Amino acid sequence: MALLEILCFPDPRLRKKATAINTITAKTRQLAEDMIETMYDAPGIGLAANQVNVQQRMVVIDISEDKSAPMVFINPEIIEKQGEREYEEGCLSVPEAHEMAMRADTVKVKALDLDGEPFEIEAEALLATCIQHEIDHL
Repeated sequence: MALLEILCFPDPRLRKKATAINTITAKTRQLAEDMIETMYDAPGIGLAANQVNVQQRMVVIDISEDKSAPMVFINPEIIEKQGEREYEEGCLSVPEAHEMAMRADTVKVKALDLDGEPFEIEAEALLATCIQHEIDHL
């Protein structure tokens, strides 16, 4: 595994539009592993591929205390939102900055896993906030 460079605002590469991943390859899986390692090292709980200068629709998240539950979302799409809650958010691309943000309290997301299999999850609270924040980067 390799640590990747996290781009910091106002780097213009952060504004590039990410493209869908059409085929899951060994390179895709390696990117996911490298992103997870980079996220843990930062330390953070979420990272979008374009934050490491890869313009592909991939997000990694782990909100566990012991870094034991990494999740990979390929081509994530929020298909349902419910409720509203204000959360304090930080961003690895804007170090040391934290702001309050309004987010849906519960979201339903569809994505592909590292085997290319579609899945859906319903997330609430911190996980819902993190998913929304990272998808916003894409």
